[in-house]
Amino acid sequence: MDHLNDNIQYMKGVGEKRAAAFQKLGVRTVRDLLSNFPRAYEDRRTFYTISEAPIDTPVCVRAMVSGTPSAVRARRGLTFLKLKAVDETGVLDITYFNQNWLKNTLAPGVTYIFYGRVGENGRRRTMTNPAFEREDDQGVVTGRILPIYRLTAGINQKLIMQCVRTALDNTQEIPDILPPAVRGKYELAQARFSYENIHFPRDDISLDQARTRLVFEELYVLAGALELMRSRRKESDGIVIPDTSMDGFWEKLPFSPTNAQRRAVEEAIEDMRSGKPMNRLLQGDVGSGKTLVAAALIWRTVQSGYQAAFMAPTEILAEQHFQNLTDMLEPYGIRVVKLTGSMTAAQKRKTVENLTLGQADVAMGTHALISANVSFRDLALVITDEQHRFGVDQRSALTGKGTHPHVLVMSATPIPRTLALIIYGDLDISVLDELPPGRTPVETFAVGEEMRVRIWNFVRRLVGEGRQVFIVCPMVEENEALPENVKSAQEYAEELQRDIFPDLRVLCIHGRMKAKEKDAVMTAFAAGEADILVSTTVIEVGVDIPNAALMIVENADRFGLSQLHQLRGRVGRGKHKSYCILFSDSRTESARSRLGVMTKTNDGFLISQEDLRLRGPGDFFGSRQHGLPDMHVADLSADMRVLKQAQQEAQKVLAADPELKNPENWPLRDRIRELFELHADTFN
Repeated sequence: MDHLNDNIQYMKGVGEKRAAAFQKLGVRTVRDLLSNFPRAYEDRRTFYTISEAPIDTPVCVRAMVSGTPSAVRARRGLTFLKLKAVDETGVLDITYFNQNWLKNTLAPGVTYIFYGRVGENGRRRTMTNPAFEREDDQGVVTGRILPIYRLTAGINQKLIMQCVRTALDNTQEIPDILPPAVRGKYELAQARFSYENIHFPRDDISLDQARTRLVFEELYVLAGALELMRSRRKESDGIVIPDTSMDGFWEKLPFSPTNAQRRAVEEAIEDMRSGKPMNRLLQGDVGSGKTLVAAALIWRTVQSGYQAAFMAPTEILAEQHFQNLTDMLEPYGIRVVKLTGSMTAAQKRKTVENLTLGQADVAMGTHALISANVSFRDLALVITDEQHRFGVDQRSALTGKGTHPHVLVMSATPIPRTLALIIYGDLDISVLDELPPGRTPVETFAVGEEMRVRIWNFVRRLVGEGRQVFIVCPMVEENEALPENVKSAQEYAEELQRDIFPDLRVLCIHGRMKAKEKDAVMTAFAAGEADILVSTTVIEVGVDIPNAALMIVENADRFGLSQLHQLRGRVGRGKHKSYCILFSDSRTESARSRLGVMTKTNDGFLISQEDLRLRGPGDFFGSRQHGLPDMHVADLSADMRVLKQAQQEAQKVLAADPELKNPENWPLRDRIRELFELHADTFN
């Protein structure tokens, strides 16, 4: 039983080097290995004769090798092995690239099962690099549903399958964290059956039963963990901010707040006077006025004799918020100070002194706010912008500078409300679902390469009118081969400057630059020192450049809709008519319909709903943006119904046994504890 927590290094065929490679897949223990579920499956149960095999579809063909394979050296570094296989209906020409060792493995006169895509060369049938096994060994790589796992350098499919098989064979019993009553109610399979059939499905029905059970289990543990966090938070005492009228704040504003802004402020104030610490997510589309809500809560906090801190992910964003907050709050006599890494030691010292002595009311800053030497006289409200940019440990380092201060996290990533309620199960949620008056929608067009010359002329026209332009290229991972049509930001910027716009000023910003370099480029662009900024999605979140009136997105089909919506939100922030051009040469129906959504609506919530429907949450949230532990098997959009059921059952268990002391609930308690330990940056 305890061996589930054993390090896989000591498993047969693994060892120290492969164990280190497995860790890159998040696999350290036997339990991790069994929870490393296949990402896909190949159905290798259907057999065809050579002549009947469908073209360009992966299939199994049973055929006999008819002669000795011949090895050919084509050029340095490339060799190929050619052989013929036959059955009663025809001949199959098989080629293996750089696998000459197979010459001694594939024996003439022996019948094999070959699995691969069948092609045609004139009237002959072909296969390239097929998987194979002898007919009398059938069932290892053919004649079955084969699991396909995520890989990393040093780890192949065969090794993972062997290790998982060994782990299952050596595990007599897998503790079942679902109470028998819950299993019975939802007709869920037992743990042992489910782990066996998620990896090595007996048939389609068994795979479906295994997946259903494991989805429920995963969401049950997650819901239990979030519920525990929520109950712990409610136990601690918070600073009571007295309930007085907000009229004094609203009356001095030079504009009227939207109903959504007023509602969000009221919801937060209700929390702040409750005697429990507020932990609220303020979710609003780009330009929906989240900063005004933050300013209103700061005003209420300072009126009550306390201080507030506001943390932003970058210096340039902190500077922008500092200007906005100063403009909004100084008329009320509120003293706003700034604290960022690039300030001089003397400036930082002075700011910290003012905060410690209570001579400053609000600190606006970056990570510099969580430095050990920063202290507040009486911190009662902590606000963080772009919630997913900060780990919980960074937020808690800031909240630790007060005694259970109220917390507001702001996010411009609209998430369908039902999903948000579950994902941010430890947060209460306010949604800004209307835009302030005066913001004109950005006109959006999805175009192909044939429009390139017209778009470049349009860029010249806008720059001639004094406007600025963003051009965004998809982020390219280090290990990703660059398809011909995908432009790398740095190379593209150089090409544009040299060949297309030699007379304009082109800057570039990308993910591999240091934070200071990025800030310097953004500051220069914001100051009007360049006409065009070529970028990867590092500009997705952030700075206001009211003069930018055109956003061009290259290879737009490689982005999610929510990401495209965030990018579009970088323009249309000033008084100028603004545009978004989405370039894509993808001919697929799904790509066309996705980009079509962008041209029809500017509503981020509608877009996020569509994005979730089309792509599922893994892609929707991008890299860990949601702050949740990665789901191994559950899909937070497709499994919504199961998610609600799992949440209800977890709530019932915790209502009856808040500390999970009942022996029946020990497996759940252990898994939740494991989740907290593994994801210390997610759960505080």
